[in-house]
Amino acid sequence: MQITHIETLLHGDKVAAVRVRTDTGHEGIGQTACHGADLTVAALHKLIAPIFLGADPWDVGALVERAMRQNYKYNGTIKCRALCGVETAVWDLLGKLTGQPVYKLLGGAVRDRVPLYASSLSRLITPEQEAERMREAVRRYGFRCVKIKIGGRMSRDADAWPGRTERIVPLMREALGPDIAISADANGSYTPAKAIQVGRLLERHSYFHFEEPCPYDEPENTRIVADALDIPVAGGEQDWDLRTFKRLIDTRTVDVVQFDVGYIGGISRARRVAELAELAGVVCTPHCSNHSLLQIFTLHLAAAMPACSQFQEYRLDDDAPWAETIYTPMPAVVDGQLPLPTRPGWGVELQPAFVAAAEKRSSTR
Repeated sequence: MQITHIETLLHGDKVAAVRVRTDTGHEGIGQTACHGADLTVAALHKLIAPIFLGADPWDVGALVERAMRQNYKYNGTIKCRALCGVETAVWDLLGKLTGQPVYKLLGGAVRDRVPLYASSLSRLITPEQEAERMREAVRRYGFRCVKIKIGGRMSRDADAWPGRTERIVPLMREALGPDIAISADANGSYTPAKAIQVGRLLERHSYFHFEEPCPYDEPENTRIVADALDIPVAGGEQDWDLRTFKRLIDTRTVDVVQFDVGYIGGISRARRVAELAELAGVVCTPHCSNHSLLQIFTLHLAAAMPACSQFQEYRLDDDAPWAETIYTPMPAVVDGQLPLPTRPGWGVELQPAFVAAAEKRSSTR
């Protein structure tokens, strides 16, 4: 069996699905990381497709390694985003060939459902509006954990507006009560001194974890914050190099490692980080900020990796409706959890309207 056809289905610059076909007529679907998808598609056909065309899909791990090493002059996030598109399509293909969900191919399910946290990506609404929105999410979907935004975004200690963080942190605890876990994401907003100050505010209100307190490319500063605080510090969303993750874990720079399946290059590489985390006793909570196919990939990975033991990210569905037009069926949250799919591969199919409207480009052997 050989891979003979790799097709991208691009929608603007937001999302690109991928279809991989073999000489036996079998097909799998995947997706690149979201946003900048037009740049990613160009990299996919130039850098990644030539490695996979003509290859046996069962060699997926070796092909991923080859794609990274042969394209060493193009290291970085765009290459990995493109690799994710092809690699995840191959995993779907293998699942369909064997009649098994992908998590079975990763070693089998260590949990029969995945607990979620409701994730907000907004700094534009007031603390009062955010508290009400999260209270409704808890009531409607049964979430036992939520995450809010604090600070700015890589903002050098500036808040989204003056006093917002100091207002929203205690207000969320007051609104949700003592039994709901609350996390806070700073998106690299703070210097170490300010991050420690904000972290102690989070600790006073019994928050669950503190995500990206310092810019991701300042791991030494993140470690200063983690060493100073009792609240677990999370990070890794922006990183793609496996050696970077090893250092983050080995030095305990983060207590919660948060790779993104799309940014790191797909399931094979994400799995390696999750296994490193398990061996080190570090929690793994992948970043996943929309309901595109990346949500499905992350669900399968979290089902199979022991280190993914805490709440996993689930963006509130009113934030990104475009992601719900890509595939079917959409997973339904039940009591704050997602049940595992049982169909082969990823267990979903691309929606015909999405396929019809896409800008298509193919690489063939």
